[in-house]
Amino acid sequence: MIYPWGDNRRFNSYSSYFKRQFGGRVQKISIDAGFSCPNRDGKISTGGCTFCSNAAFNPSYCKPEKSIRQQIEEGIAFHQRRYRRASQYLAYFQPFSNTYKPLEELKRIYEQALQPIDSSRTASARNDMGCEALEKPEIVGIVIGTRPDLVDEQILQYLNELQKTHYVMLEYGVESIYDETLLRVNRGHDFATAERAIRLTAQYGIPCGAHFIFGLPGESKTMMLDAADVISRLPLTTDKFHQLQIFKDTKMAEEYQQHPEHFHLFDLEEYIDFVIDFAERLNPNIVIERFAGEVPPRYLVSEPWMKLRYDEVLARIEKRMEERDTWQGNKYIKY
Repeated sequence: MIYPWGDNRRFNSYSSYFKRQFGGRVQKISIDAGFSCPNRDGKISTGGCTFCSNAAFNPSYCKPEKSIRQQIEEGIAFHQRRYRRASQYLAYFQPFSNTYKPLEELKRIYEQALQPIDSSRTASARNDMGCEALEKPEIVGIVIGTRPDLVDEQILQYLNELQKTHYVMLEYGVESIYDETLLRVNRGHDFATAERAIRLTAQYGIPCGAHFIFGLPGESKTMMLDAADVISRLPLTTDKFHQLQIFKDTKMAEEYQQHPEHFHLFDLEEYIDFVIDFAERLNPNIVIERFAGEVPPRYLVSEPWMKLRYDEVLARIEKRMEERDTWQGNKYIKY
């Protein structure tokens, strides 16, 4: 069966989205450009989000003391060990809030990432890591992770111009549609702020993604499933879903250790069926980047299955979708 997004996978996948955009595999290269966050430096709060551990998501090459160009070169080498066919890359400004600087400084940072790659230098970096050389690697665009309260029309006007020559996507950390949850995890903005940012980004014609966490304290399964209907009405290009993972040395880890009864951590089989139920209600036009999170086990204090590789979890989700003979949007209701 060919589904509305044009292939036979049972969900609108991120890899297929980029094949449609670029005609082949595209790989993200994470970059730590040394940004901070107003939820940490005192502008909003000093505690940060209670669940936040940016170090858990940073690959080994991604360090702010390295230049952007060095991170790109080493990132290409890093990914070539797994994805030898990739020749197109996106510079992914990932840790913290990557629009949290004056516009002129943002331009300088983003445009460093979009300069043509020195093939001799990247080949040298790959060979130093024991990888095969790649012909003509190319940065075709940027993905910018940030908070929805840190984007204004000035930035969007600039990104709208930039996308005339390069692919540009903004990814917003939204995490929940419920204000009481956002307050509880010290997010520092409400859902209305996220909705405004998403709609404004779409008005400027810029692809837009959002991140959501399933299992935050205080949310029932019904609440989480009902969020699919709200998310489906937003002009989103992509969604990234994570099960709640509790990281060491966070405020949430302290709360979990003191009051584990406040948390419902999904077991694997339960989560698989939950995310399929969610996907059934999700707008089929929205691309699903991830169904679950994956971090190095040394960062985790939560359930053992969360140490599985994402590829293994995804394979189980797709197998269960096939067993249930269902797909993304199967129960979607357009309002």
